[in-house]
Amino acid sequence: MQIKGIDGIEPERLEHEVRRGGKFVIYHYVISIVVMTFRRPSDIYFIPAGESSVGKGLVFSLLSLVLGWWGIPWGPIHTIGSLYTNFTGGKDVTTEVVDALRAQGTNAWAA
Repeated sequence: MQIKGIDGIEPERLEHEVRRGGKFVIYHYVISIVVMTFRRPSDIYFIPAGESSVGKGLVFSLLSLVLGWWGIPWGPIHTIGSLYTNFTGGKDVTTEVVDALRAQGTNAWAA
């Protein structure tokens, strides 16, 4: 998975943003084709401190609203779940991303 929103940000600055309340989130979207329903995660998005994470998930919510309902029986179930996740700010994966960055040996995350 790719992390969106961190291009050009130095590791020290990124660490500072996370300590201030920045977070990494993923959103879900649903696509249904009659009897098959696919629920997928988005790429990881970095949300700086003080910024709303709901807005970045709107495109995934719209996609689910248009294409997610049509699969029986899981389309409506997964669509509602995805909308709930997206409208509550996405799934917070900050801990996992920070741990992965530390494992890569990025200097700023060594502490």
